[in-house]
Amino acid sequence: MRRDNIRNVAIVAHVDHGKTTLVDAMLWQSGLFRENQAVRERVMDNLDLEREKGITIMAKNTSINYGSVKINVVDTPGHADFGGEVERTLSMVEGALLLVDASEGPLPQTRFVLQKVLEKRLPIVTVINKIDRPDRRPGEVLDEIYSLLIDLDADDGQLEFPVLYANAKAGLAFKTLAEALDPNPKNQPSLKPLFESIVANIPAPIGDPAAPAQFLATNLEYSDYLGRLCVGPLRAGSLKAGQEVALLKNGVVTLKAPLKAIFTFEGLARVETSTVEAGDIVALAGLPEAYIGDTVADPINPKALPPVVVDEPTIVMEFSVNSSPLAGREGTILTSRQIRARLEKEALFNVSIRVTVDPAGSGETFQVGARGELQLAVLVETMRREGFELTLGPPKIIVKEIDGRPHEPLELAVLDLPEEYVGVVAEKMTARKGRVVKLANHGSGRVRLEVQIPTRGLFGYRGQFMTDTRGLGLFNAIAQGYAPYSGEFKGRANGSLVADRQGVAVAYALYHLQPRGSIFVNPSDPVYPGLIVGENSRPEDIWVNPCKEKKLTNIRASGSDEALRLIPPRRLSLEEAIEYLREDEVLEVTPKATRLRKKNPRP
Repeated sequence: MRRDNIRNVAIVAHVDHGKTTLVDAMLWQSGLFRENQAVRERVMDNLDLEREKGITIMAKNTSINYGSVKINVVDTPGHADFGGEVERTLSMVEGALLLVDASEGPLPQTRFVLQKVLEKRLPIVTVINKIDRPDRRPGEVLDEIYSLLIDLDADDGQLEFPVLYANAKAGLAFKTLAEALDPNPKNQPSLKPLFESIVANIPAPIGDPAAPAQFLATNLEYSDYLGRLCVGPLRAGSLKAGQEVALLKNGVVTLKAPLKAIFTFEGLARVETSTVEAGDIVALAGLPEAYIGDTVADPINPKALPPVVVDEPTIVMEFSVNSSPLAGREGTILTSRQIRARLEKEALFNVSIRVTVDPAGSGETFQVGARGELQLAVLVETMRREGFELTLGPPKIIVKEIDGRPHEPLELAVLDLPEEYVGVVAEKMTARKGRVVKLANHGSGRVRLEVQIPTRGLFGYRGQFMTDTRGLGLFNAIAQGYAPYSGEFKGRANGSLVADRQGVAVAYALYHLQPRGSIFVNPSDPVYPGLIVGENSRPEDIWVNPCKEKKLTNIRASGSDEALRLIPPRRLSLEEAIEYLREDEVLEVTPKATRLRKKNPRP
């Protein structure tokens, strides 16, 4: 049976192509908010880190009423590191809105999400967004989308998709390019063509309300009053509040319990209801042991649904207790037991994270696998805000043995940069075992490079790329599977300035260290043996004394005692610090600071 009054759709795109902004406009035009109601921008990005970084990290769902049809919309992350969120989200829906920037066109994450959509045989509605950009090229972008679909082996049915042109920020959508570019439209433009296209082209969910219940947990939320909530699609049957259900893990019944409450989604709110039928996206309370990928089913005839499957991690980092001389001064959660419990909890909620105890360690070191440095940086930033102190090792690739040979993860890096910097960037990428596979120049003064490069070749390069392009380059990358190990290559070109004693950094000492490179610390910052206080302008490490004070004498000379002028220190963000690490270095993370240091505190 088809639920013709429901549509379940995910919005997928590359980062910063306008997904969350489009959801904002859809919510406004659905009549959810009052005309004078104060609503912040990107209302779906409700995590502090999401608003600070300007990206979506966790997939979230809402609902919109268009006429008699309820449209459940799932907003997904656009960054490749959070691809696991996209993969589990696509198991909730029957179709996808594919957003593509009218100027940038398809980028690496566009390819990733589109590939996952095609694998699940989901129909798509393509929206070419930001049609108001002066450098728009909608015709070429549409051709690139078709080329991408053909490259991904789409069949004839998948190549037949509706195309809309939109300005998500202004809340406008058009069926044709001529209407989108018309400065004097005949009718008042709105998102009505988008709503109509979703209803017409996204199939209604199928489910037999008389069959045994089957619900797939694809997301977890929390209620202060009811505890854990399982969010996901009800594939078959119906559920009532108070009804006993069975929880299945890997096809085995592990728990039978009554449902405390059932919620559906209306706008941004969860609304409690007494009963739900197959086809809707709902939230269930009363199953404290449920996790993502579990099935909630009829206790008499329990049948498991296929679990959520995501790609494996490609990099791993070492998490351990903070062992520096400053340990325990700035954080409140310090022990390995607490760190382990927090990481295991994260692995249950985040399906693309893997946590194992380091077999070579003492049980106090944990290997955390993820898709990329940004995903790990978000986890670490969340932990430090919770009061954790910990030490991080440098990121390492996960090597696989295939046909008796070691293989390493390979990535496709897409670089958009001014054409005058192509030479230096191509040279740096080649030195890191990269291979340029495509170069496109659209005649706008900017060039797009596509480079196949080992994942480890990108460690520490993003900051160098921004320096080489004077901050004008755009860098994106996505995993492309595994390739034979390509041999060793030189990593970071610069050495470190390392403190040789404990104390407090002094302006006099830092002033005389400035000619040797860039400084990372301020005067009065605490230092200890092994702490990296700066980057050397040469390849080797230098052990320095940042605590040296000026000797007092009776002699005063004109000009010798003027105020010292220090260059502002170079402050590395958490992601930059993770990328910066060498093999013999670690990163100390506390709620108040991040500090680079050597593993061995003495030269």
